[in-house]
Amino acid sequence: MATSSVTIYHNPRCSKSRKTLALLQEQGIEPTVVDYLKNPPDKRELEAITRKLGVKPEQIVRRGEATFKEHFAGKALNDDEWLGALAEYPILIERPIVVKGDRAVIGRPPENVIDLV
Repeated sequence: MATSSVTIYHNPRCSKSRKTLALLQEQGIEPTVVDYLKNPPDKRELEAITRKLGVKPEQIVRRGEATFKEHFAGKALNDDEWLGALAEYPILIERPIVVKGDRAVIGRPPENVIDLV
């Protein structure tokens, strides 16, 4: 499978993200790996990702993060505001996200990616 046909938004410090990447590689897939903490997606990319996931931006927010509690707990944001927040604070993006074509899944559990690829 072509490297560029599958992309994983990856955090190498996350065990689920590492396991998802390994699972893809076991399937013979060498995805494009985006370390989204070092190279965060912008609002437009995040909008495309959430559309492919079939979810609202708020649904990929990691609410357990200190950044969420400090800046966003108890606040009601619209979709555009959440996209801005995720672009500004990529630590809040649920991980890993695997994209193939016009579809995407969150690798929690990692086996979720099997149906995608």
